Amino acid sequence: MRDRADATGGAGDPEAGPDDRRHIPVLVDRVDELLAPAIEAASADGATDVVLVDATLGMGGHTLALLRAHPALQVVGIDRDPQALAIAQERIARAGLADRVQLIHAVYDRIGEVISDTVRSGRVQAVLFDLGVSSVQLDEADRGFAYAQDAPLDMRMDPGSGITAAEVVNTYPGAELTRILREYGEERFAQRIARAVVTERAKRPFTTSARLVELVKASIPAAARRTGGNPAKRTFQALRIEVNDELGALQRAIPSALQHLSVAGRIVVMSYQSLEDRIVKRAIAPLTVSRTPVELPTELPGHEPEFRWLVRGSQAPTDHEIQANPRAASARLRAAERIREASS
Repeated sequence: MRDRADATGGAGDPEAGPDDRRHIPVLVDRVDELLAPAIEAASADGATDVVLVDATLGMGGHTLALLRAHPALQVVGIDRDPQALAIAQERIARAGLADRVQLIHAVYDRIGEVISDTVRSGRVQAVLFDLGVSSVQLDEADRGFAYAQDAPLDMRMDPGSGITAAEVVNTYPGAELTRILREYGEERFAQRIARAVVTERAKRPFTTSARLVELVKASIPAAARRTGGNPAKRTFQALRIEVNDELGALQRAIPSALQHLSVAGRIVVMSYQSLEDRIVKRAIAPLTVSRTPVELPTELPGHEPEFRWLVRGSQAPTDHEIQANPRAASARLRAAERIREASS
């Protein structure tokens, strides 16, 4: 989730506008700490293109912080949400940093294509992914992402393309709905909810979120509703992932991003649920181990690890970071550095 809302964010910045004061990026100091060595090393070496790809730009909070911290840095910002891009563009321009930023309207699985088109060398020093839903999407009720507000069942991160959540709910076979809720929402009562949806949509199609929320609540046993927050959150997560092909896009994006990192370049990925974190780990982990057979006494040339982990496991935010920005509580961060060129 990008640029988490927090009422105190940006209050001390005299250039901050209303969006800056309401939204601060998650773990921004930690992200800078991890990416700075790659950015500063390239700057010290006199590289003409020191580039960060912010693959999930959102409102541009991370990009603004990193641009201010690193005067030689250029940023390519990607987002599929045109509303988020417009807000980010305005904030970046207001900060006087527009000449160091290129904004691209795209899904982040096009990251390789974007880098090839915008960076002369085809390689970058830093990549950042801050996954999930942005504050722009959560805070606009008519986008349909927030189950606490009645709104059209849309959930598209790019409102101009793709299927809506209403189309999924009203047209998918019951077995497919069950699979989506179980796999993407990790919902124990997926089958019960899917059956109820099929029964109710035959009477009247679903168009808004409130009716779906009530159906989910009614489908889950009372004992299971007493803990874990709103019982509809897993269903809404599953529908959002399906509508936006979030896991498929992530599976395509991470390998492409790794391929375009220069030696000593670094990648940071923040995820907010286990399905995303697992994809990230599985994409990077094999590249952090030697491919030399274990029975051989010495490392074979070209078989050394291509990457090294920068943090142990998936790193959670500190209590201080959560207190400063409560929406960061579920964030899990992974980071890695390219240590040699890929084998041909």
